[in-house]
Amino acid sequence: MKILSIQSSVAYGHVGNSAAVFPLQRLRHEVWPVLTVHFSNHTGYGAWRGPLLAPTDVADVIAGIEDRGVLGTADAVLSGYQGDPAVGAVILDAVARVKAANPAALYCCDPVMGDVGRGMFVRPGIPEYLRDTVVPCADIVTPNQFELEFLAGRTTDTLDDLLAAVDTVRAAGPRHVLVTSVLHGDLPAGHLEVVAVSDEGAWAVTTPLLPIAPNGGGDVTAALYLAHLVTTGSPQTALEHTTNSIYAVLEATLEAGTRELQLVAAQDAIAQPPTRFTARRLR
Repeated sequence: MKILSIQSSVAYGHVGNSAAVFPLQRLRHEVWPVLTVHFSNHTGYGAWRGPLLAPTDVADVIAGIEDRGVLGTADAVLSGYQGDPAVGAVILDAVARVKAANPAALYCCDPVMGDVGRGMFVRPGIPEYLRDTVVPCADIVTPNQFELEFLAGRTTDTLDDLLAAVDTVRAAGPRHVLVTSVLHGDLPAGHLEVVAVSDEGAWAVTTPLLPIAPNGGGDVTAALYLAHLVTTGSPQTALEHTTNSIYAVLEATLEAGTRELQLVAAQDAIAQPPTRFTARRLR
């Protein structure tokens, strides 16, 4: 595939495009990374340096790709954290341009807003902008459970609650929803699930809950799910490949004792996903 990935970038560590590009390339896909920021490191450290690119600069880079006559050959657009509605508008404009030239192209949006225990960590107004403007334009969305609850306007204490919330989000536009970091009352202690829902059905993969939560995991997950979904055409297979690769990356990160994802060390598990965890059909 050819993937236009519009995300942040860091020199040290792996978040945004610095988390998504290498795994996609390791899967033999061509990636056109467009940067929205270029920081020294991710903001989880509490201090960082580097520029926040103006929306006009981001738009100029995309326009330059279009000048080469190749923008319409993109098979997918991928986006993550959107800190400013103006950047969101640039992304949606790029999606519209790609789809005008290639109606089969997909838009995968990771609606980054917040997480359990942290609450919302984006600027006021961004969650509503994502819910009301961006998500309805997406073909694939990859929220965590906290973000899903906001998008659907309901809590998800049980698996049935979760599926009902996904149905609400899918009714707004996205055909495919991947929900990460899922916890519900039916799970055994010390485990979590990742759930994929599409027109074809719904599936879940259950894994042990590792004592680690590094930045960038969601960025890698969204990129891998997009890639595997398009190349296999199967939400179930895409879910299995993605979950197995991410779990291997997290295990390598835990073993290394670092807060940065060990993408390079675990790259073989990205290129050739293990078969440790399988999906069960929910409906």
